Amino acid sequence: MSSSELPDKLFFKIGEVAQLVGVRPHVLRYWENEFAALRPLKTRGAHRVYRRRDVELAVLLRRLLHEEGLTVSGAKKRLRESGHDRVSSPPDPTAAREVATRADLLAVRAELSELLTRLDRVLDSEPVSQTREVHATVTASVPNSVPVPARRRPLA
Repeated sequence: MSSSELPDKLFFKIGEVAQLVGVRPHVLRYWENEFAALRPLKTRGAHRVYRRRDVELAVLLRRLLHEEGLTVSGAKKRLRESGHDRVSSPPDPTAAREVATRADLLAVRAELSELLTRLDRVLDSEPVSQTREVHATVTASVPNSVPVPARRRPLA
């Protein structure tokens, strides 16, 4: 998969990158000091703005440091060997795939959260008899292969 599978944006804020990569923002700032290829742009207000290739490199760094257990110097060596230590290096396909998957999961989480909020509003505003009808309709429309989660509050 390519970098075109990232969210449809050219630039990302540090918080967005931290979510996509799966680390805290201070870790990204530390990596910027240690790895020359990770150089986000800075706005006039000194806010970091990451490009797509920066996000992919950050995912690769997370994999090397957190999953493979390399030290910072070991990760630098691995980046040199693979050619990813240069600012204009090609994106790592595995990192691009991980970023795309994580972005998709975050989008699904946001949609589910919105749906849950809307359902709670509907359940709070309707009488109990209508709530049972809604629950029966939702339960009937869900395929058998998808488990129906337990109710958040009693209907009666």
